[in-house]
Formats: sequence, structure tokens, C-alpha cells
Amino acid sequence: MDAKTPSMKDTPRAGFAADILPGLTTAAVVVPKALAYATIALLPVQAGLFAAMLPMAVYALLGSSRLLSVSTTTPIAILCAAAIGEALRVDPTLAPLTAAATLSLLVGLMLIAARVLRLGFLANFISEPVLTGFKAGVGFVIVVDQLPKLLGIHIHKEGFFRDVVSIITHAPEVSWATLGVALGTFAVIALAKRFMPKAPAPLLAVALGIAASALIGLEAAGVSVVGAIEGGLPRLQMPQPGLFEAMWPAAAGIALISFTESIAAARAFVRRRDPPLNANRELFAIGAANAAGAFIGSMPAGGGTSQTAVNRKAGARTQASSLVVAAAAFATLLFLAPVIALMPHATLAAVVIAYSIGLINPAEMVAIRRVRTMEFRWALFACLGVMVLGTLKGILVAIVLSLVGLMWLANDPRVYEIRRKPGTNVFRPRSPEHPEDEALPGLLIARPEGRIYFVNVGNVGGKLQTMLKEHAPQVILLDCSAMPGIEYTALKMLVEAEERLRGEGTELWLAALNPEVLELVQRTPLAERLGRERMYFTVEQAVEAYAARQAGGAGV
Repeated sequence: MDAKTPSMKDTPRAGFAADILPGLTTAAVVVPKALAYATIALLPVQAGLFAAMLPMAVYALLGSSRLLSVSTTTPIAILCAAAIGEALRVDPTLAPLTAAATLSLLVGLMLIAARVLRLGFLANFISEPVLTGFKAGVGFVIVVDQLPKLLGIHIHKEGFFRDVVSIITHAPEVSWATLGVALGTFAVIALAKRFMPKAPAPLLAVALGIAASALIGLEAAGVSVVGAIEGGLPRLQMPQPGLFEAMWPAAAGIALISFTESIAAARAFVRRRDPPLNANRELFAIGAANAAGAFIGSMPAGGGTSQTAVNRKAGARTQASSLVVAAAAFATLLFLAPVIALMPHATLAAVVIAYSIGLINPAEMVAIRRVRTMEFRWALFACLGVMVLGTLKGILVAIVLSLVGLMWLANDPRVYEIRRKPGTNVFRPRSPEHPEDEALPGLLIARPEGRIYFVNVGNVGGKLQTMLKEHAPQVILLDCSAMPGIEYTALKMLVEAEERLRGEGTELWLAALNPEVLELVQRTPLAERLGRERMYFTVEQAVEAYAARQAGGAGV
């Protein structure tokens, strides 16, 4: 399979055989987590297996990534829980798998529609700091959501902070047998990671939990178990169009998170020899995977970072490994349903927490804080938005924060005073670290950074005015090398500013205009007023001309 022909039909048999072991290794991680994610989403555990079957196989045939593993993820599961929980609250008679089918179909249709509209650029729609905060909020919500199962207590869920208070209030009712199972699961996962890093820790934890349940009779000791599940071949599930209106906001949020996480995971693990990722093709592949999975009752699906990492580390070469994972999930459904029924809920809750706690990344938050305080605040607001408003509204907070952040950055561009490094022709922003940098008497060099348009031109003008008051120059030279474009309103204000400065005895010079900006300037009276004498190819040329004029030479 090469960059031109990445389809599965061209994969050699030897290549497929080489992906069997990596596929089984990945399945050992995906299958137990899929069961756990289904419980988060308020669905029967088989819905998680369904997500690891048909969506996994459809993406393997259609996707542009050779390594991306597509089933379901923690953020998708928690968003799914909010949507399905609301649907069941409105109609308690609704079958959970029917709700899942409806939600998955909506997600799939939205992603396919986005492909038709070529909206692949939405891969970067949510900024990284906001996404970090959103994931942290989801991590906190999942931990609090799973704690009652971990402790063997029952609470009425009313929101993150009220649930925390309720858990504390019910702490005296803890089931010590259930807590013991949970702690044992944590210990197995931790020891496996420490002493057997290549072993499938979640599979070991689940296997030991089931074994303990069967041998000791944990259910008789008061430990809740999964109970009978419907094994065998998946049944046809028909989505309910009547639920579309109520579910579309949740579906939109899941579609965005699914695509954002998928493309991020695919980019993170792409290899140099792999074909380039195609964002619009990814939209179609993930959309088709969700739409297909809907008809067997799969919960919504997307690419997962952790399982993709396992897939690559295990040595997967192509999407054949994903077909092996799908086959393993199908075999689990056919033959292991009675065994899975013995699994303690505490074991699943511990697996969920163990693999969701990584969403809370203090080191990343510290790194954001170190680089930029404002974006750290956005991350905090996104995190709090999920905890206070819930996941569905929280994702809207994340989107709005990203847009506000984009507008804030675009509408407040930097304007630097530029000086020359002594003994060179290097010009750089004025800085306390370089007090020796030279400024020619009577010449102010200013460099605006970014596209100048009607919203930010006032901020740029205000900063330039402050510099003019401080220096009172004879000439202000605008270094336009970092200005990719200028909009009509900003250009008009530049023309008016030149006229005003001329009346005050200050000349405006321009340097390093790119072709687009130069062409626009030439369409205004400004080009005639400045002429070639005050428009230069480089800042260096302009400074030489100014120095020559000051020395009484012939130049300008």
C-alpha cells in the first residue's frame, strides 16, 4: 500500500498477516474499554462492542490514516450519556439502543454533510488550550460519575458539585467489598503497567475481576455485576426520526469532538512513510462509520488517542489491524457474553477512571500558564464550563471560548518599535534585553504584525499614536513585512493618517510591502503622495535613504 493507493484491497496477504498480532494486542485494550464506555453512556455493554465492530471496520476501509483506531472515547461517551439520559428522562419507555442508534445516525449524517461542504478545516476549530481545559472538565465529571459504582453507593445525580456533596454525604454507606474490588482493579492496572508494560492492563484487570466474581461469588457479597447481556448476532436497530429534533445539538457536539479527536490522534501518530492525511476524507470515513454502526445499535464512534498509540506501539502497519480488532469484538459478543455478565461494575468503573484520569493533565495546564496567561484562563473556563453547565453546554463554552480567543488575538495585533543591532543590518523589536540597539535620531520604525482590518485598525492606530507621542519623529517608517494584508477601512485610515501627519510636520514612509498590499496602496491617493521616494523594498534601504538625507546627501 503506497501513498497513491492506500485502500485495503491493495494490501498484500503478507502485510495482513503482519497486522494480526498488533490487531489482537489493540483488541485487548479496546474491548474492555468499549464495555466500560458503554456504561458511561447509560447503554447496555454490548453497545460498546458494537462500536468496536462495524464503525471500526468501515473506517478501516474508508479512512486515510493507516493507524487510527476508531471505536469510541471517553469524551464521546460522556456526551452520549447526557443526550441519552435526557431522551430517557422524557420517554422512560424508549429503548436505550434505539436512542444510541438515532444519535449515531445523526452524528454520521452531520459528518458526511460536513464532508460535502468541505469543512475539513474544522479540525482546528477548537484551540488546544480550550480543548485541554474541556478534556480536564470531562475527566473530573467522569471520575465523579463513576465514584458511586466504585464505592457501592447510590446517589441521585443532579450535577457535578451537588454529586460531589452527595457522595461525601453517603460515604458512611460504602460497600467495603465493592471498594475492595475497585482497589484490586487499580492495583492490577498499576502493577501491569509497572512490571509488564507490554501487557494489556485493562484486559488483565477485567479478566481477574470476572474470575474473582465467579470463584468467590461477589454478587452474593453485595458487589453489583453487569448481569445478563444479549449476546449473539447484533439485531437491526432502526433510528427514530422523531428524536432528531431533540438530539441534534448533542449530535453536533459529538460530531465535532469525534472529528477533532480523530484528526488529532491521526496526526499525532502518522509515520513519515504514511500517505498524507486528508481531513475531508476523514470526515466522510468517520461519518460513514457512525451511520453504519447506527443500524446495529452502536454508540457514536471516533478515533481514540490511547488505542491508536497501542496500535502503533504494537507494530501495526495498515488498517488490517483494525479489522482484526473488529473481528475480536465480534467474537467476544458471540462467545463471551455469559462470561462478561459476571463482571463487577466496580471493575468497569475502576477501568474507566484509570483510563480517564489522563484527561486531567496538570502538566499541560502549567505549560499553557507558563507560555500565555490569557489562554490558561480560557482552559480554566472551559474546564469549569463542563463541570458547572454539563458536557453538552460545556462544549458550547469551549467553542465560544475558541472563537473569542481567535477574535482577541486577531483584534489586538502587536505593534513593535524596531531598532538596529549595532554593527549590522539586522533590525529587531526594541527590547530591555538589548538596550544597545540603535535608533536614528528623528526616525521611528514601527512594525505591525498581522492582517489589518476594520475591527483591529483602531488598536493598531492607538499603539502607533502612543509611539509618535513618545518619540515625536520627523519620519515614521512602517515596516510592513509582517502585514500579510490590509482591508479597505484600514487602508482608508492609513491615507487619512498620512494627511494628518503631513500637516503636523511628520512624514510617513512605507517599506517591505508584499504584492497584495502594494497593489492596494497603488489604487489610492497615498501612492501618488508617497511616490517612490517614500516607498522602499526593504527597511534597510529606507534607513540608508534617511541617513543619507540627514547627512546632506543627494538621496531621497
